[in-house]
Amino acid sequence: MSRTAASLAHLSDDKLLEGVQRQTFTFFWDGAEKASLLARDRCTTKSVPDNDLVAVGGSGFGIMALIVAVERGWVSRQAAAARLTRMLDLLARATCYHGALPHFLHGKTGQTIPFGRKDDGGDLVETSFLMMGLLTARQYFDRAGESAIRGCITQLWEEVEWDWYTQGSDVLSWHWSPNNGFAMNHAIRGWNETLITYVLAAGAPRHGIAANVYDRGFCTGPDYRSGKTFYGVSLPLGPDLGGPLFFAHYSFCGLDPHDLKDRHANYWQQNVAQVNINLAHCIANPGGFKGYGANCWGITASDDADGYDAHAPGHDNGTISPTAALSSIPYAPEAAMRALRHFLKKKKVWGRFGFVDAFNESRGWTADTYLAIDQGPIVVMIENYRSGLLWKLFMAVPEVQRGLRKLGFTSPRP
Repeated sequence: MSRTAASLAHLSDDKLLEGVQRQTFTFFWDGAEKASLLARDRCTTKSVPDNDLVAVGGSGFGIMALIVAVERGWVSRQAAAARLTRMLDLLARATCYHGALPHFLHGKTGQTIPFGRKDDGGDLVETSFLMMGLLTARQYFDRAGESAIRGCITQLWEEVEWDWYTQGSDVLSWHWSPNNGFAMNHAIRGWNETLITYVLAAGAPRHGIAANVYDRGFCTGPDYRSGKTFYGVSLPLGPDLGGPLFFAHYSFCGLDPHDLKDRHANYWQQNVAQVNINLAHCIANPGGFKGYGANCWGITASDDADGYDAHAPGHDNGTISPTAALSSIPYAPEAAMRALRHFLKKKKVWGRFGFVDAFNESRGWTADTYLAIDQGPIVVMIENYRSGLLWKLFMAVPEVQRGLRKLGFTSPRP
């Protein structure tokens, strides 16, 4: 049952977090594409689209949210397994490109919906977000009667030809299509949200990549190494001022950053630093934007008054995205809770699928949209803060541990 902002505001922190998670989850349950039950790219505050467009990466986050829903008792395990089976039925017949799925696809047919003129084939990063969700589900649905789910997930996972996307070089490419080949020429280099792509590519039992593809590809991006200090906080990796906050969320919906290290960084320290810089920037508010402060912070990619943009402290137009602060709760719990309670007081920011995508007080604008890639991490990262559920499951996947070891990571978990 949908809760109003007023009915949530008086709750204890833990009950408030559960209320936010549960209502945000309904984006994936009630707002799902009707034929496949996979995640829509977006819904609005007024309607669920009457189309069959499915977001592949957003569906991966939605599958992780589905696991939370079972564990928290919002839906039955049987209902969730039946829904996941429907999703897998579509994914198993969807058009793939050397095993990788496109950014968008038709939920009824599984055919590709081009994301751009040349982006009409495989999207390796969106596929990695989907595989992160599917492998987490394979780990969770471990009962005898759920073997068909595990088998289908394993088949989809093992069919991804990660090595194909190297073009025989030392870096992964983001896109390939039969019409345009590698014409987009988008190398996947860090530091950004794509660490998970390299971990999965390294751990794949078939078509895996060598460790040097990570070392010479991901770790050689122009924005990879920082070592600079911003607002008194030392940032190990990434662009100046840290970049959009989804860098600290997407890969780490599954990868547990606690004591996760390689020769380049301690990833807990990396994510805490990025979050603290983002918070400090909103408090300092060098752009003089209305509303910014210790209770109103969080800058990341989202809708804005002019469309969609990858907002960041170094690319700030006054747009606050609730997912940025809320999904950062493992790294800055007190600041995230302050922001959560503040957002509840704002008009038109809370609705039937949780918090809307963004708002900009300087321009008097509030989004009327909810996006899968922003709603999913809210549910998942709050759960990781509360129980570590998704971290425990994903880090227990043997292929994930294999990928981490291959790339030189150390972690005491699991």
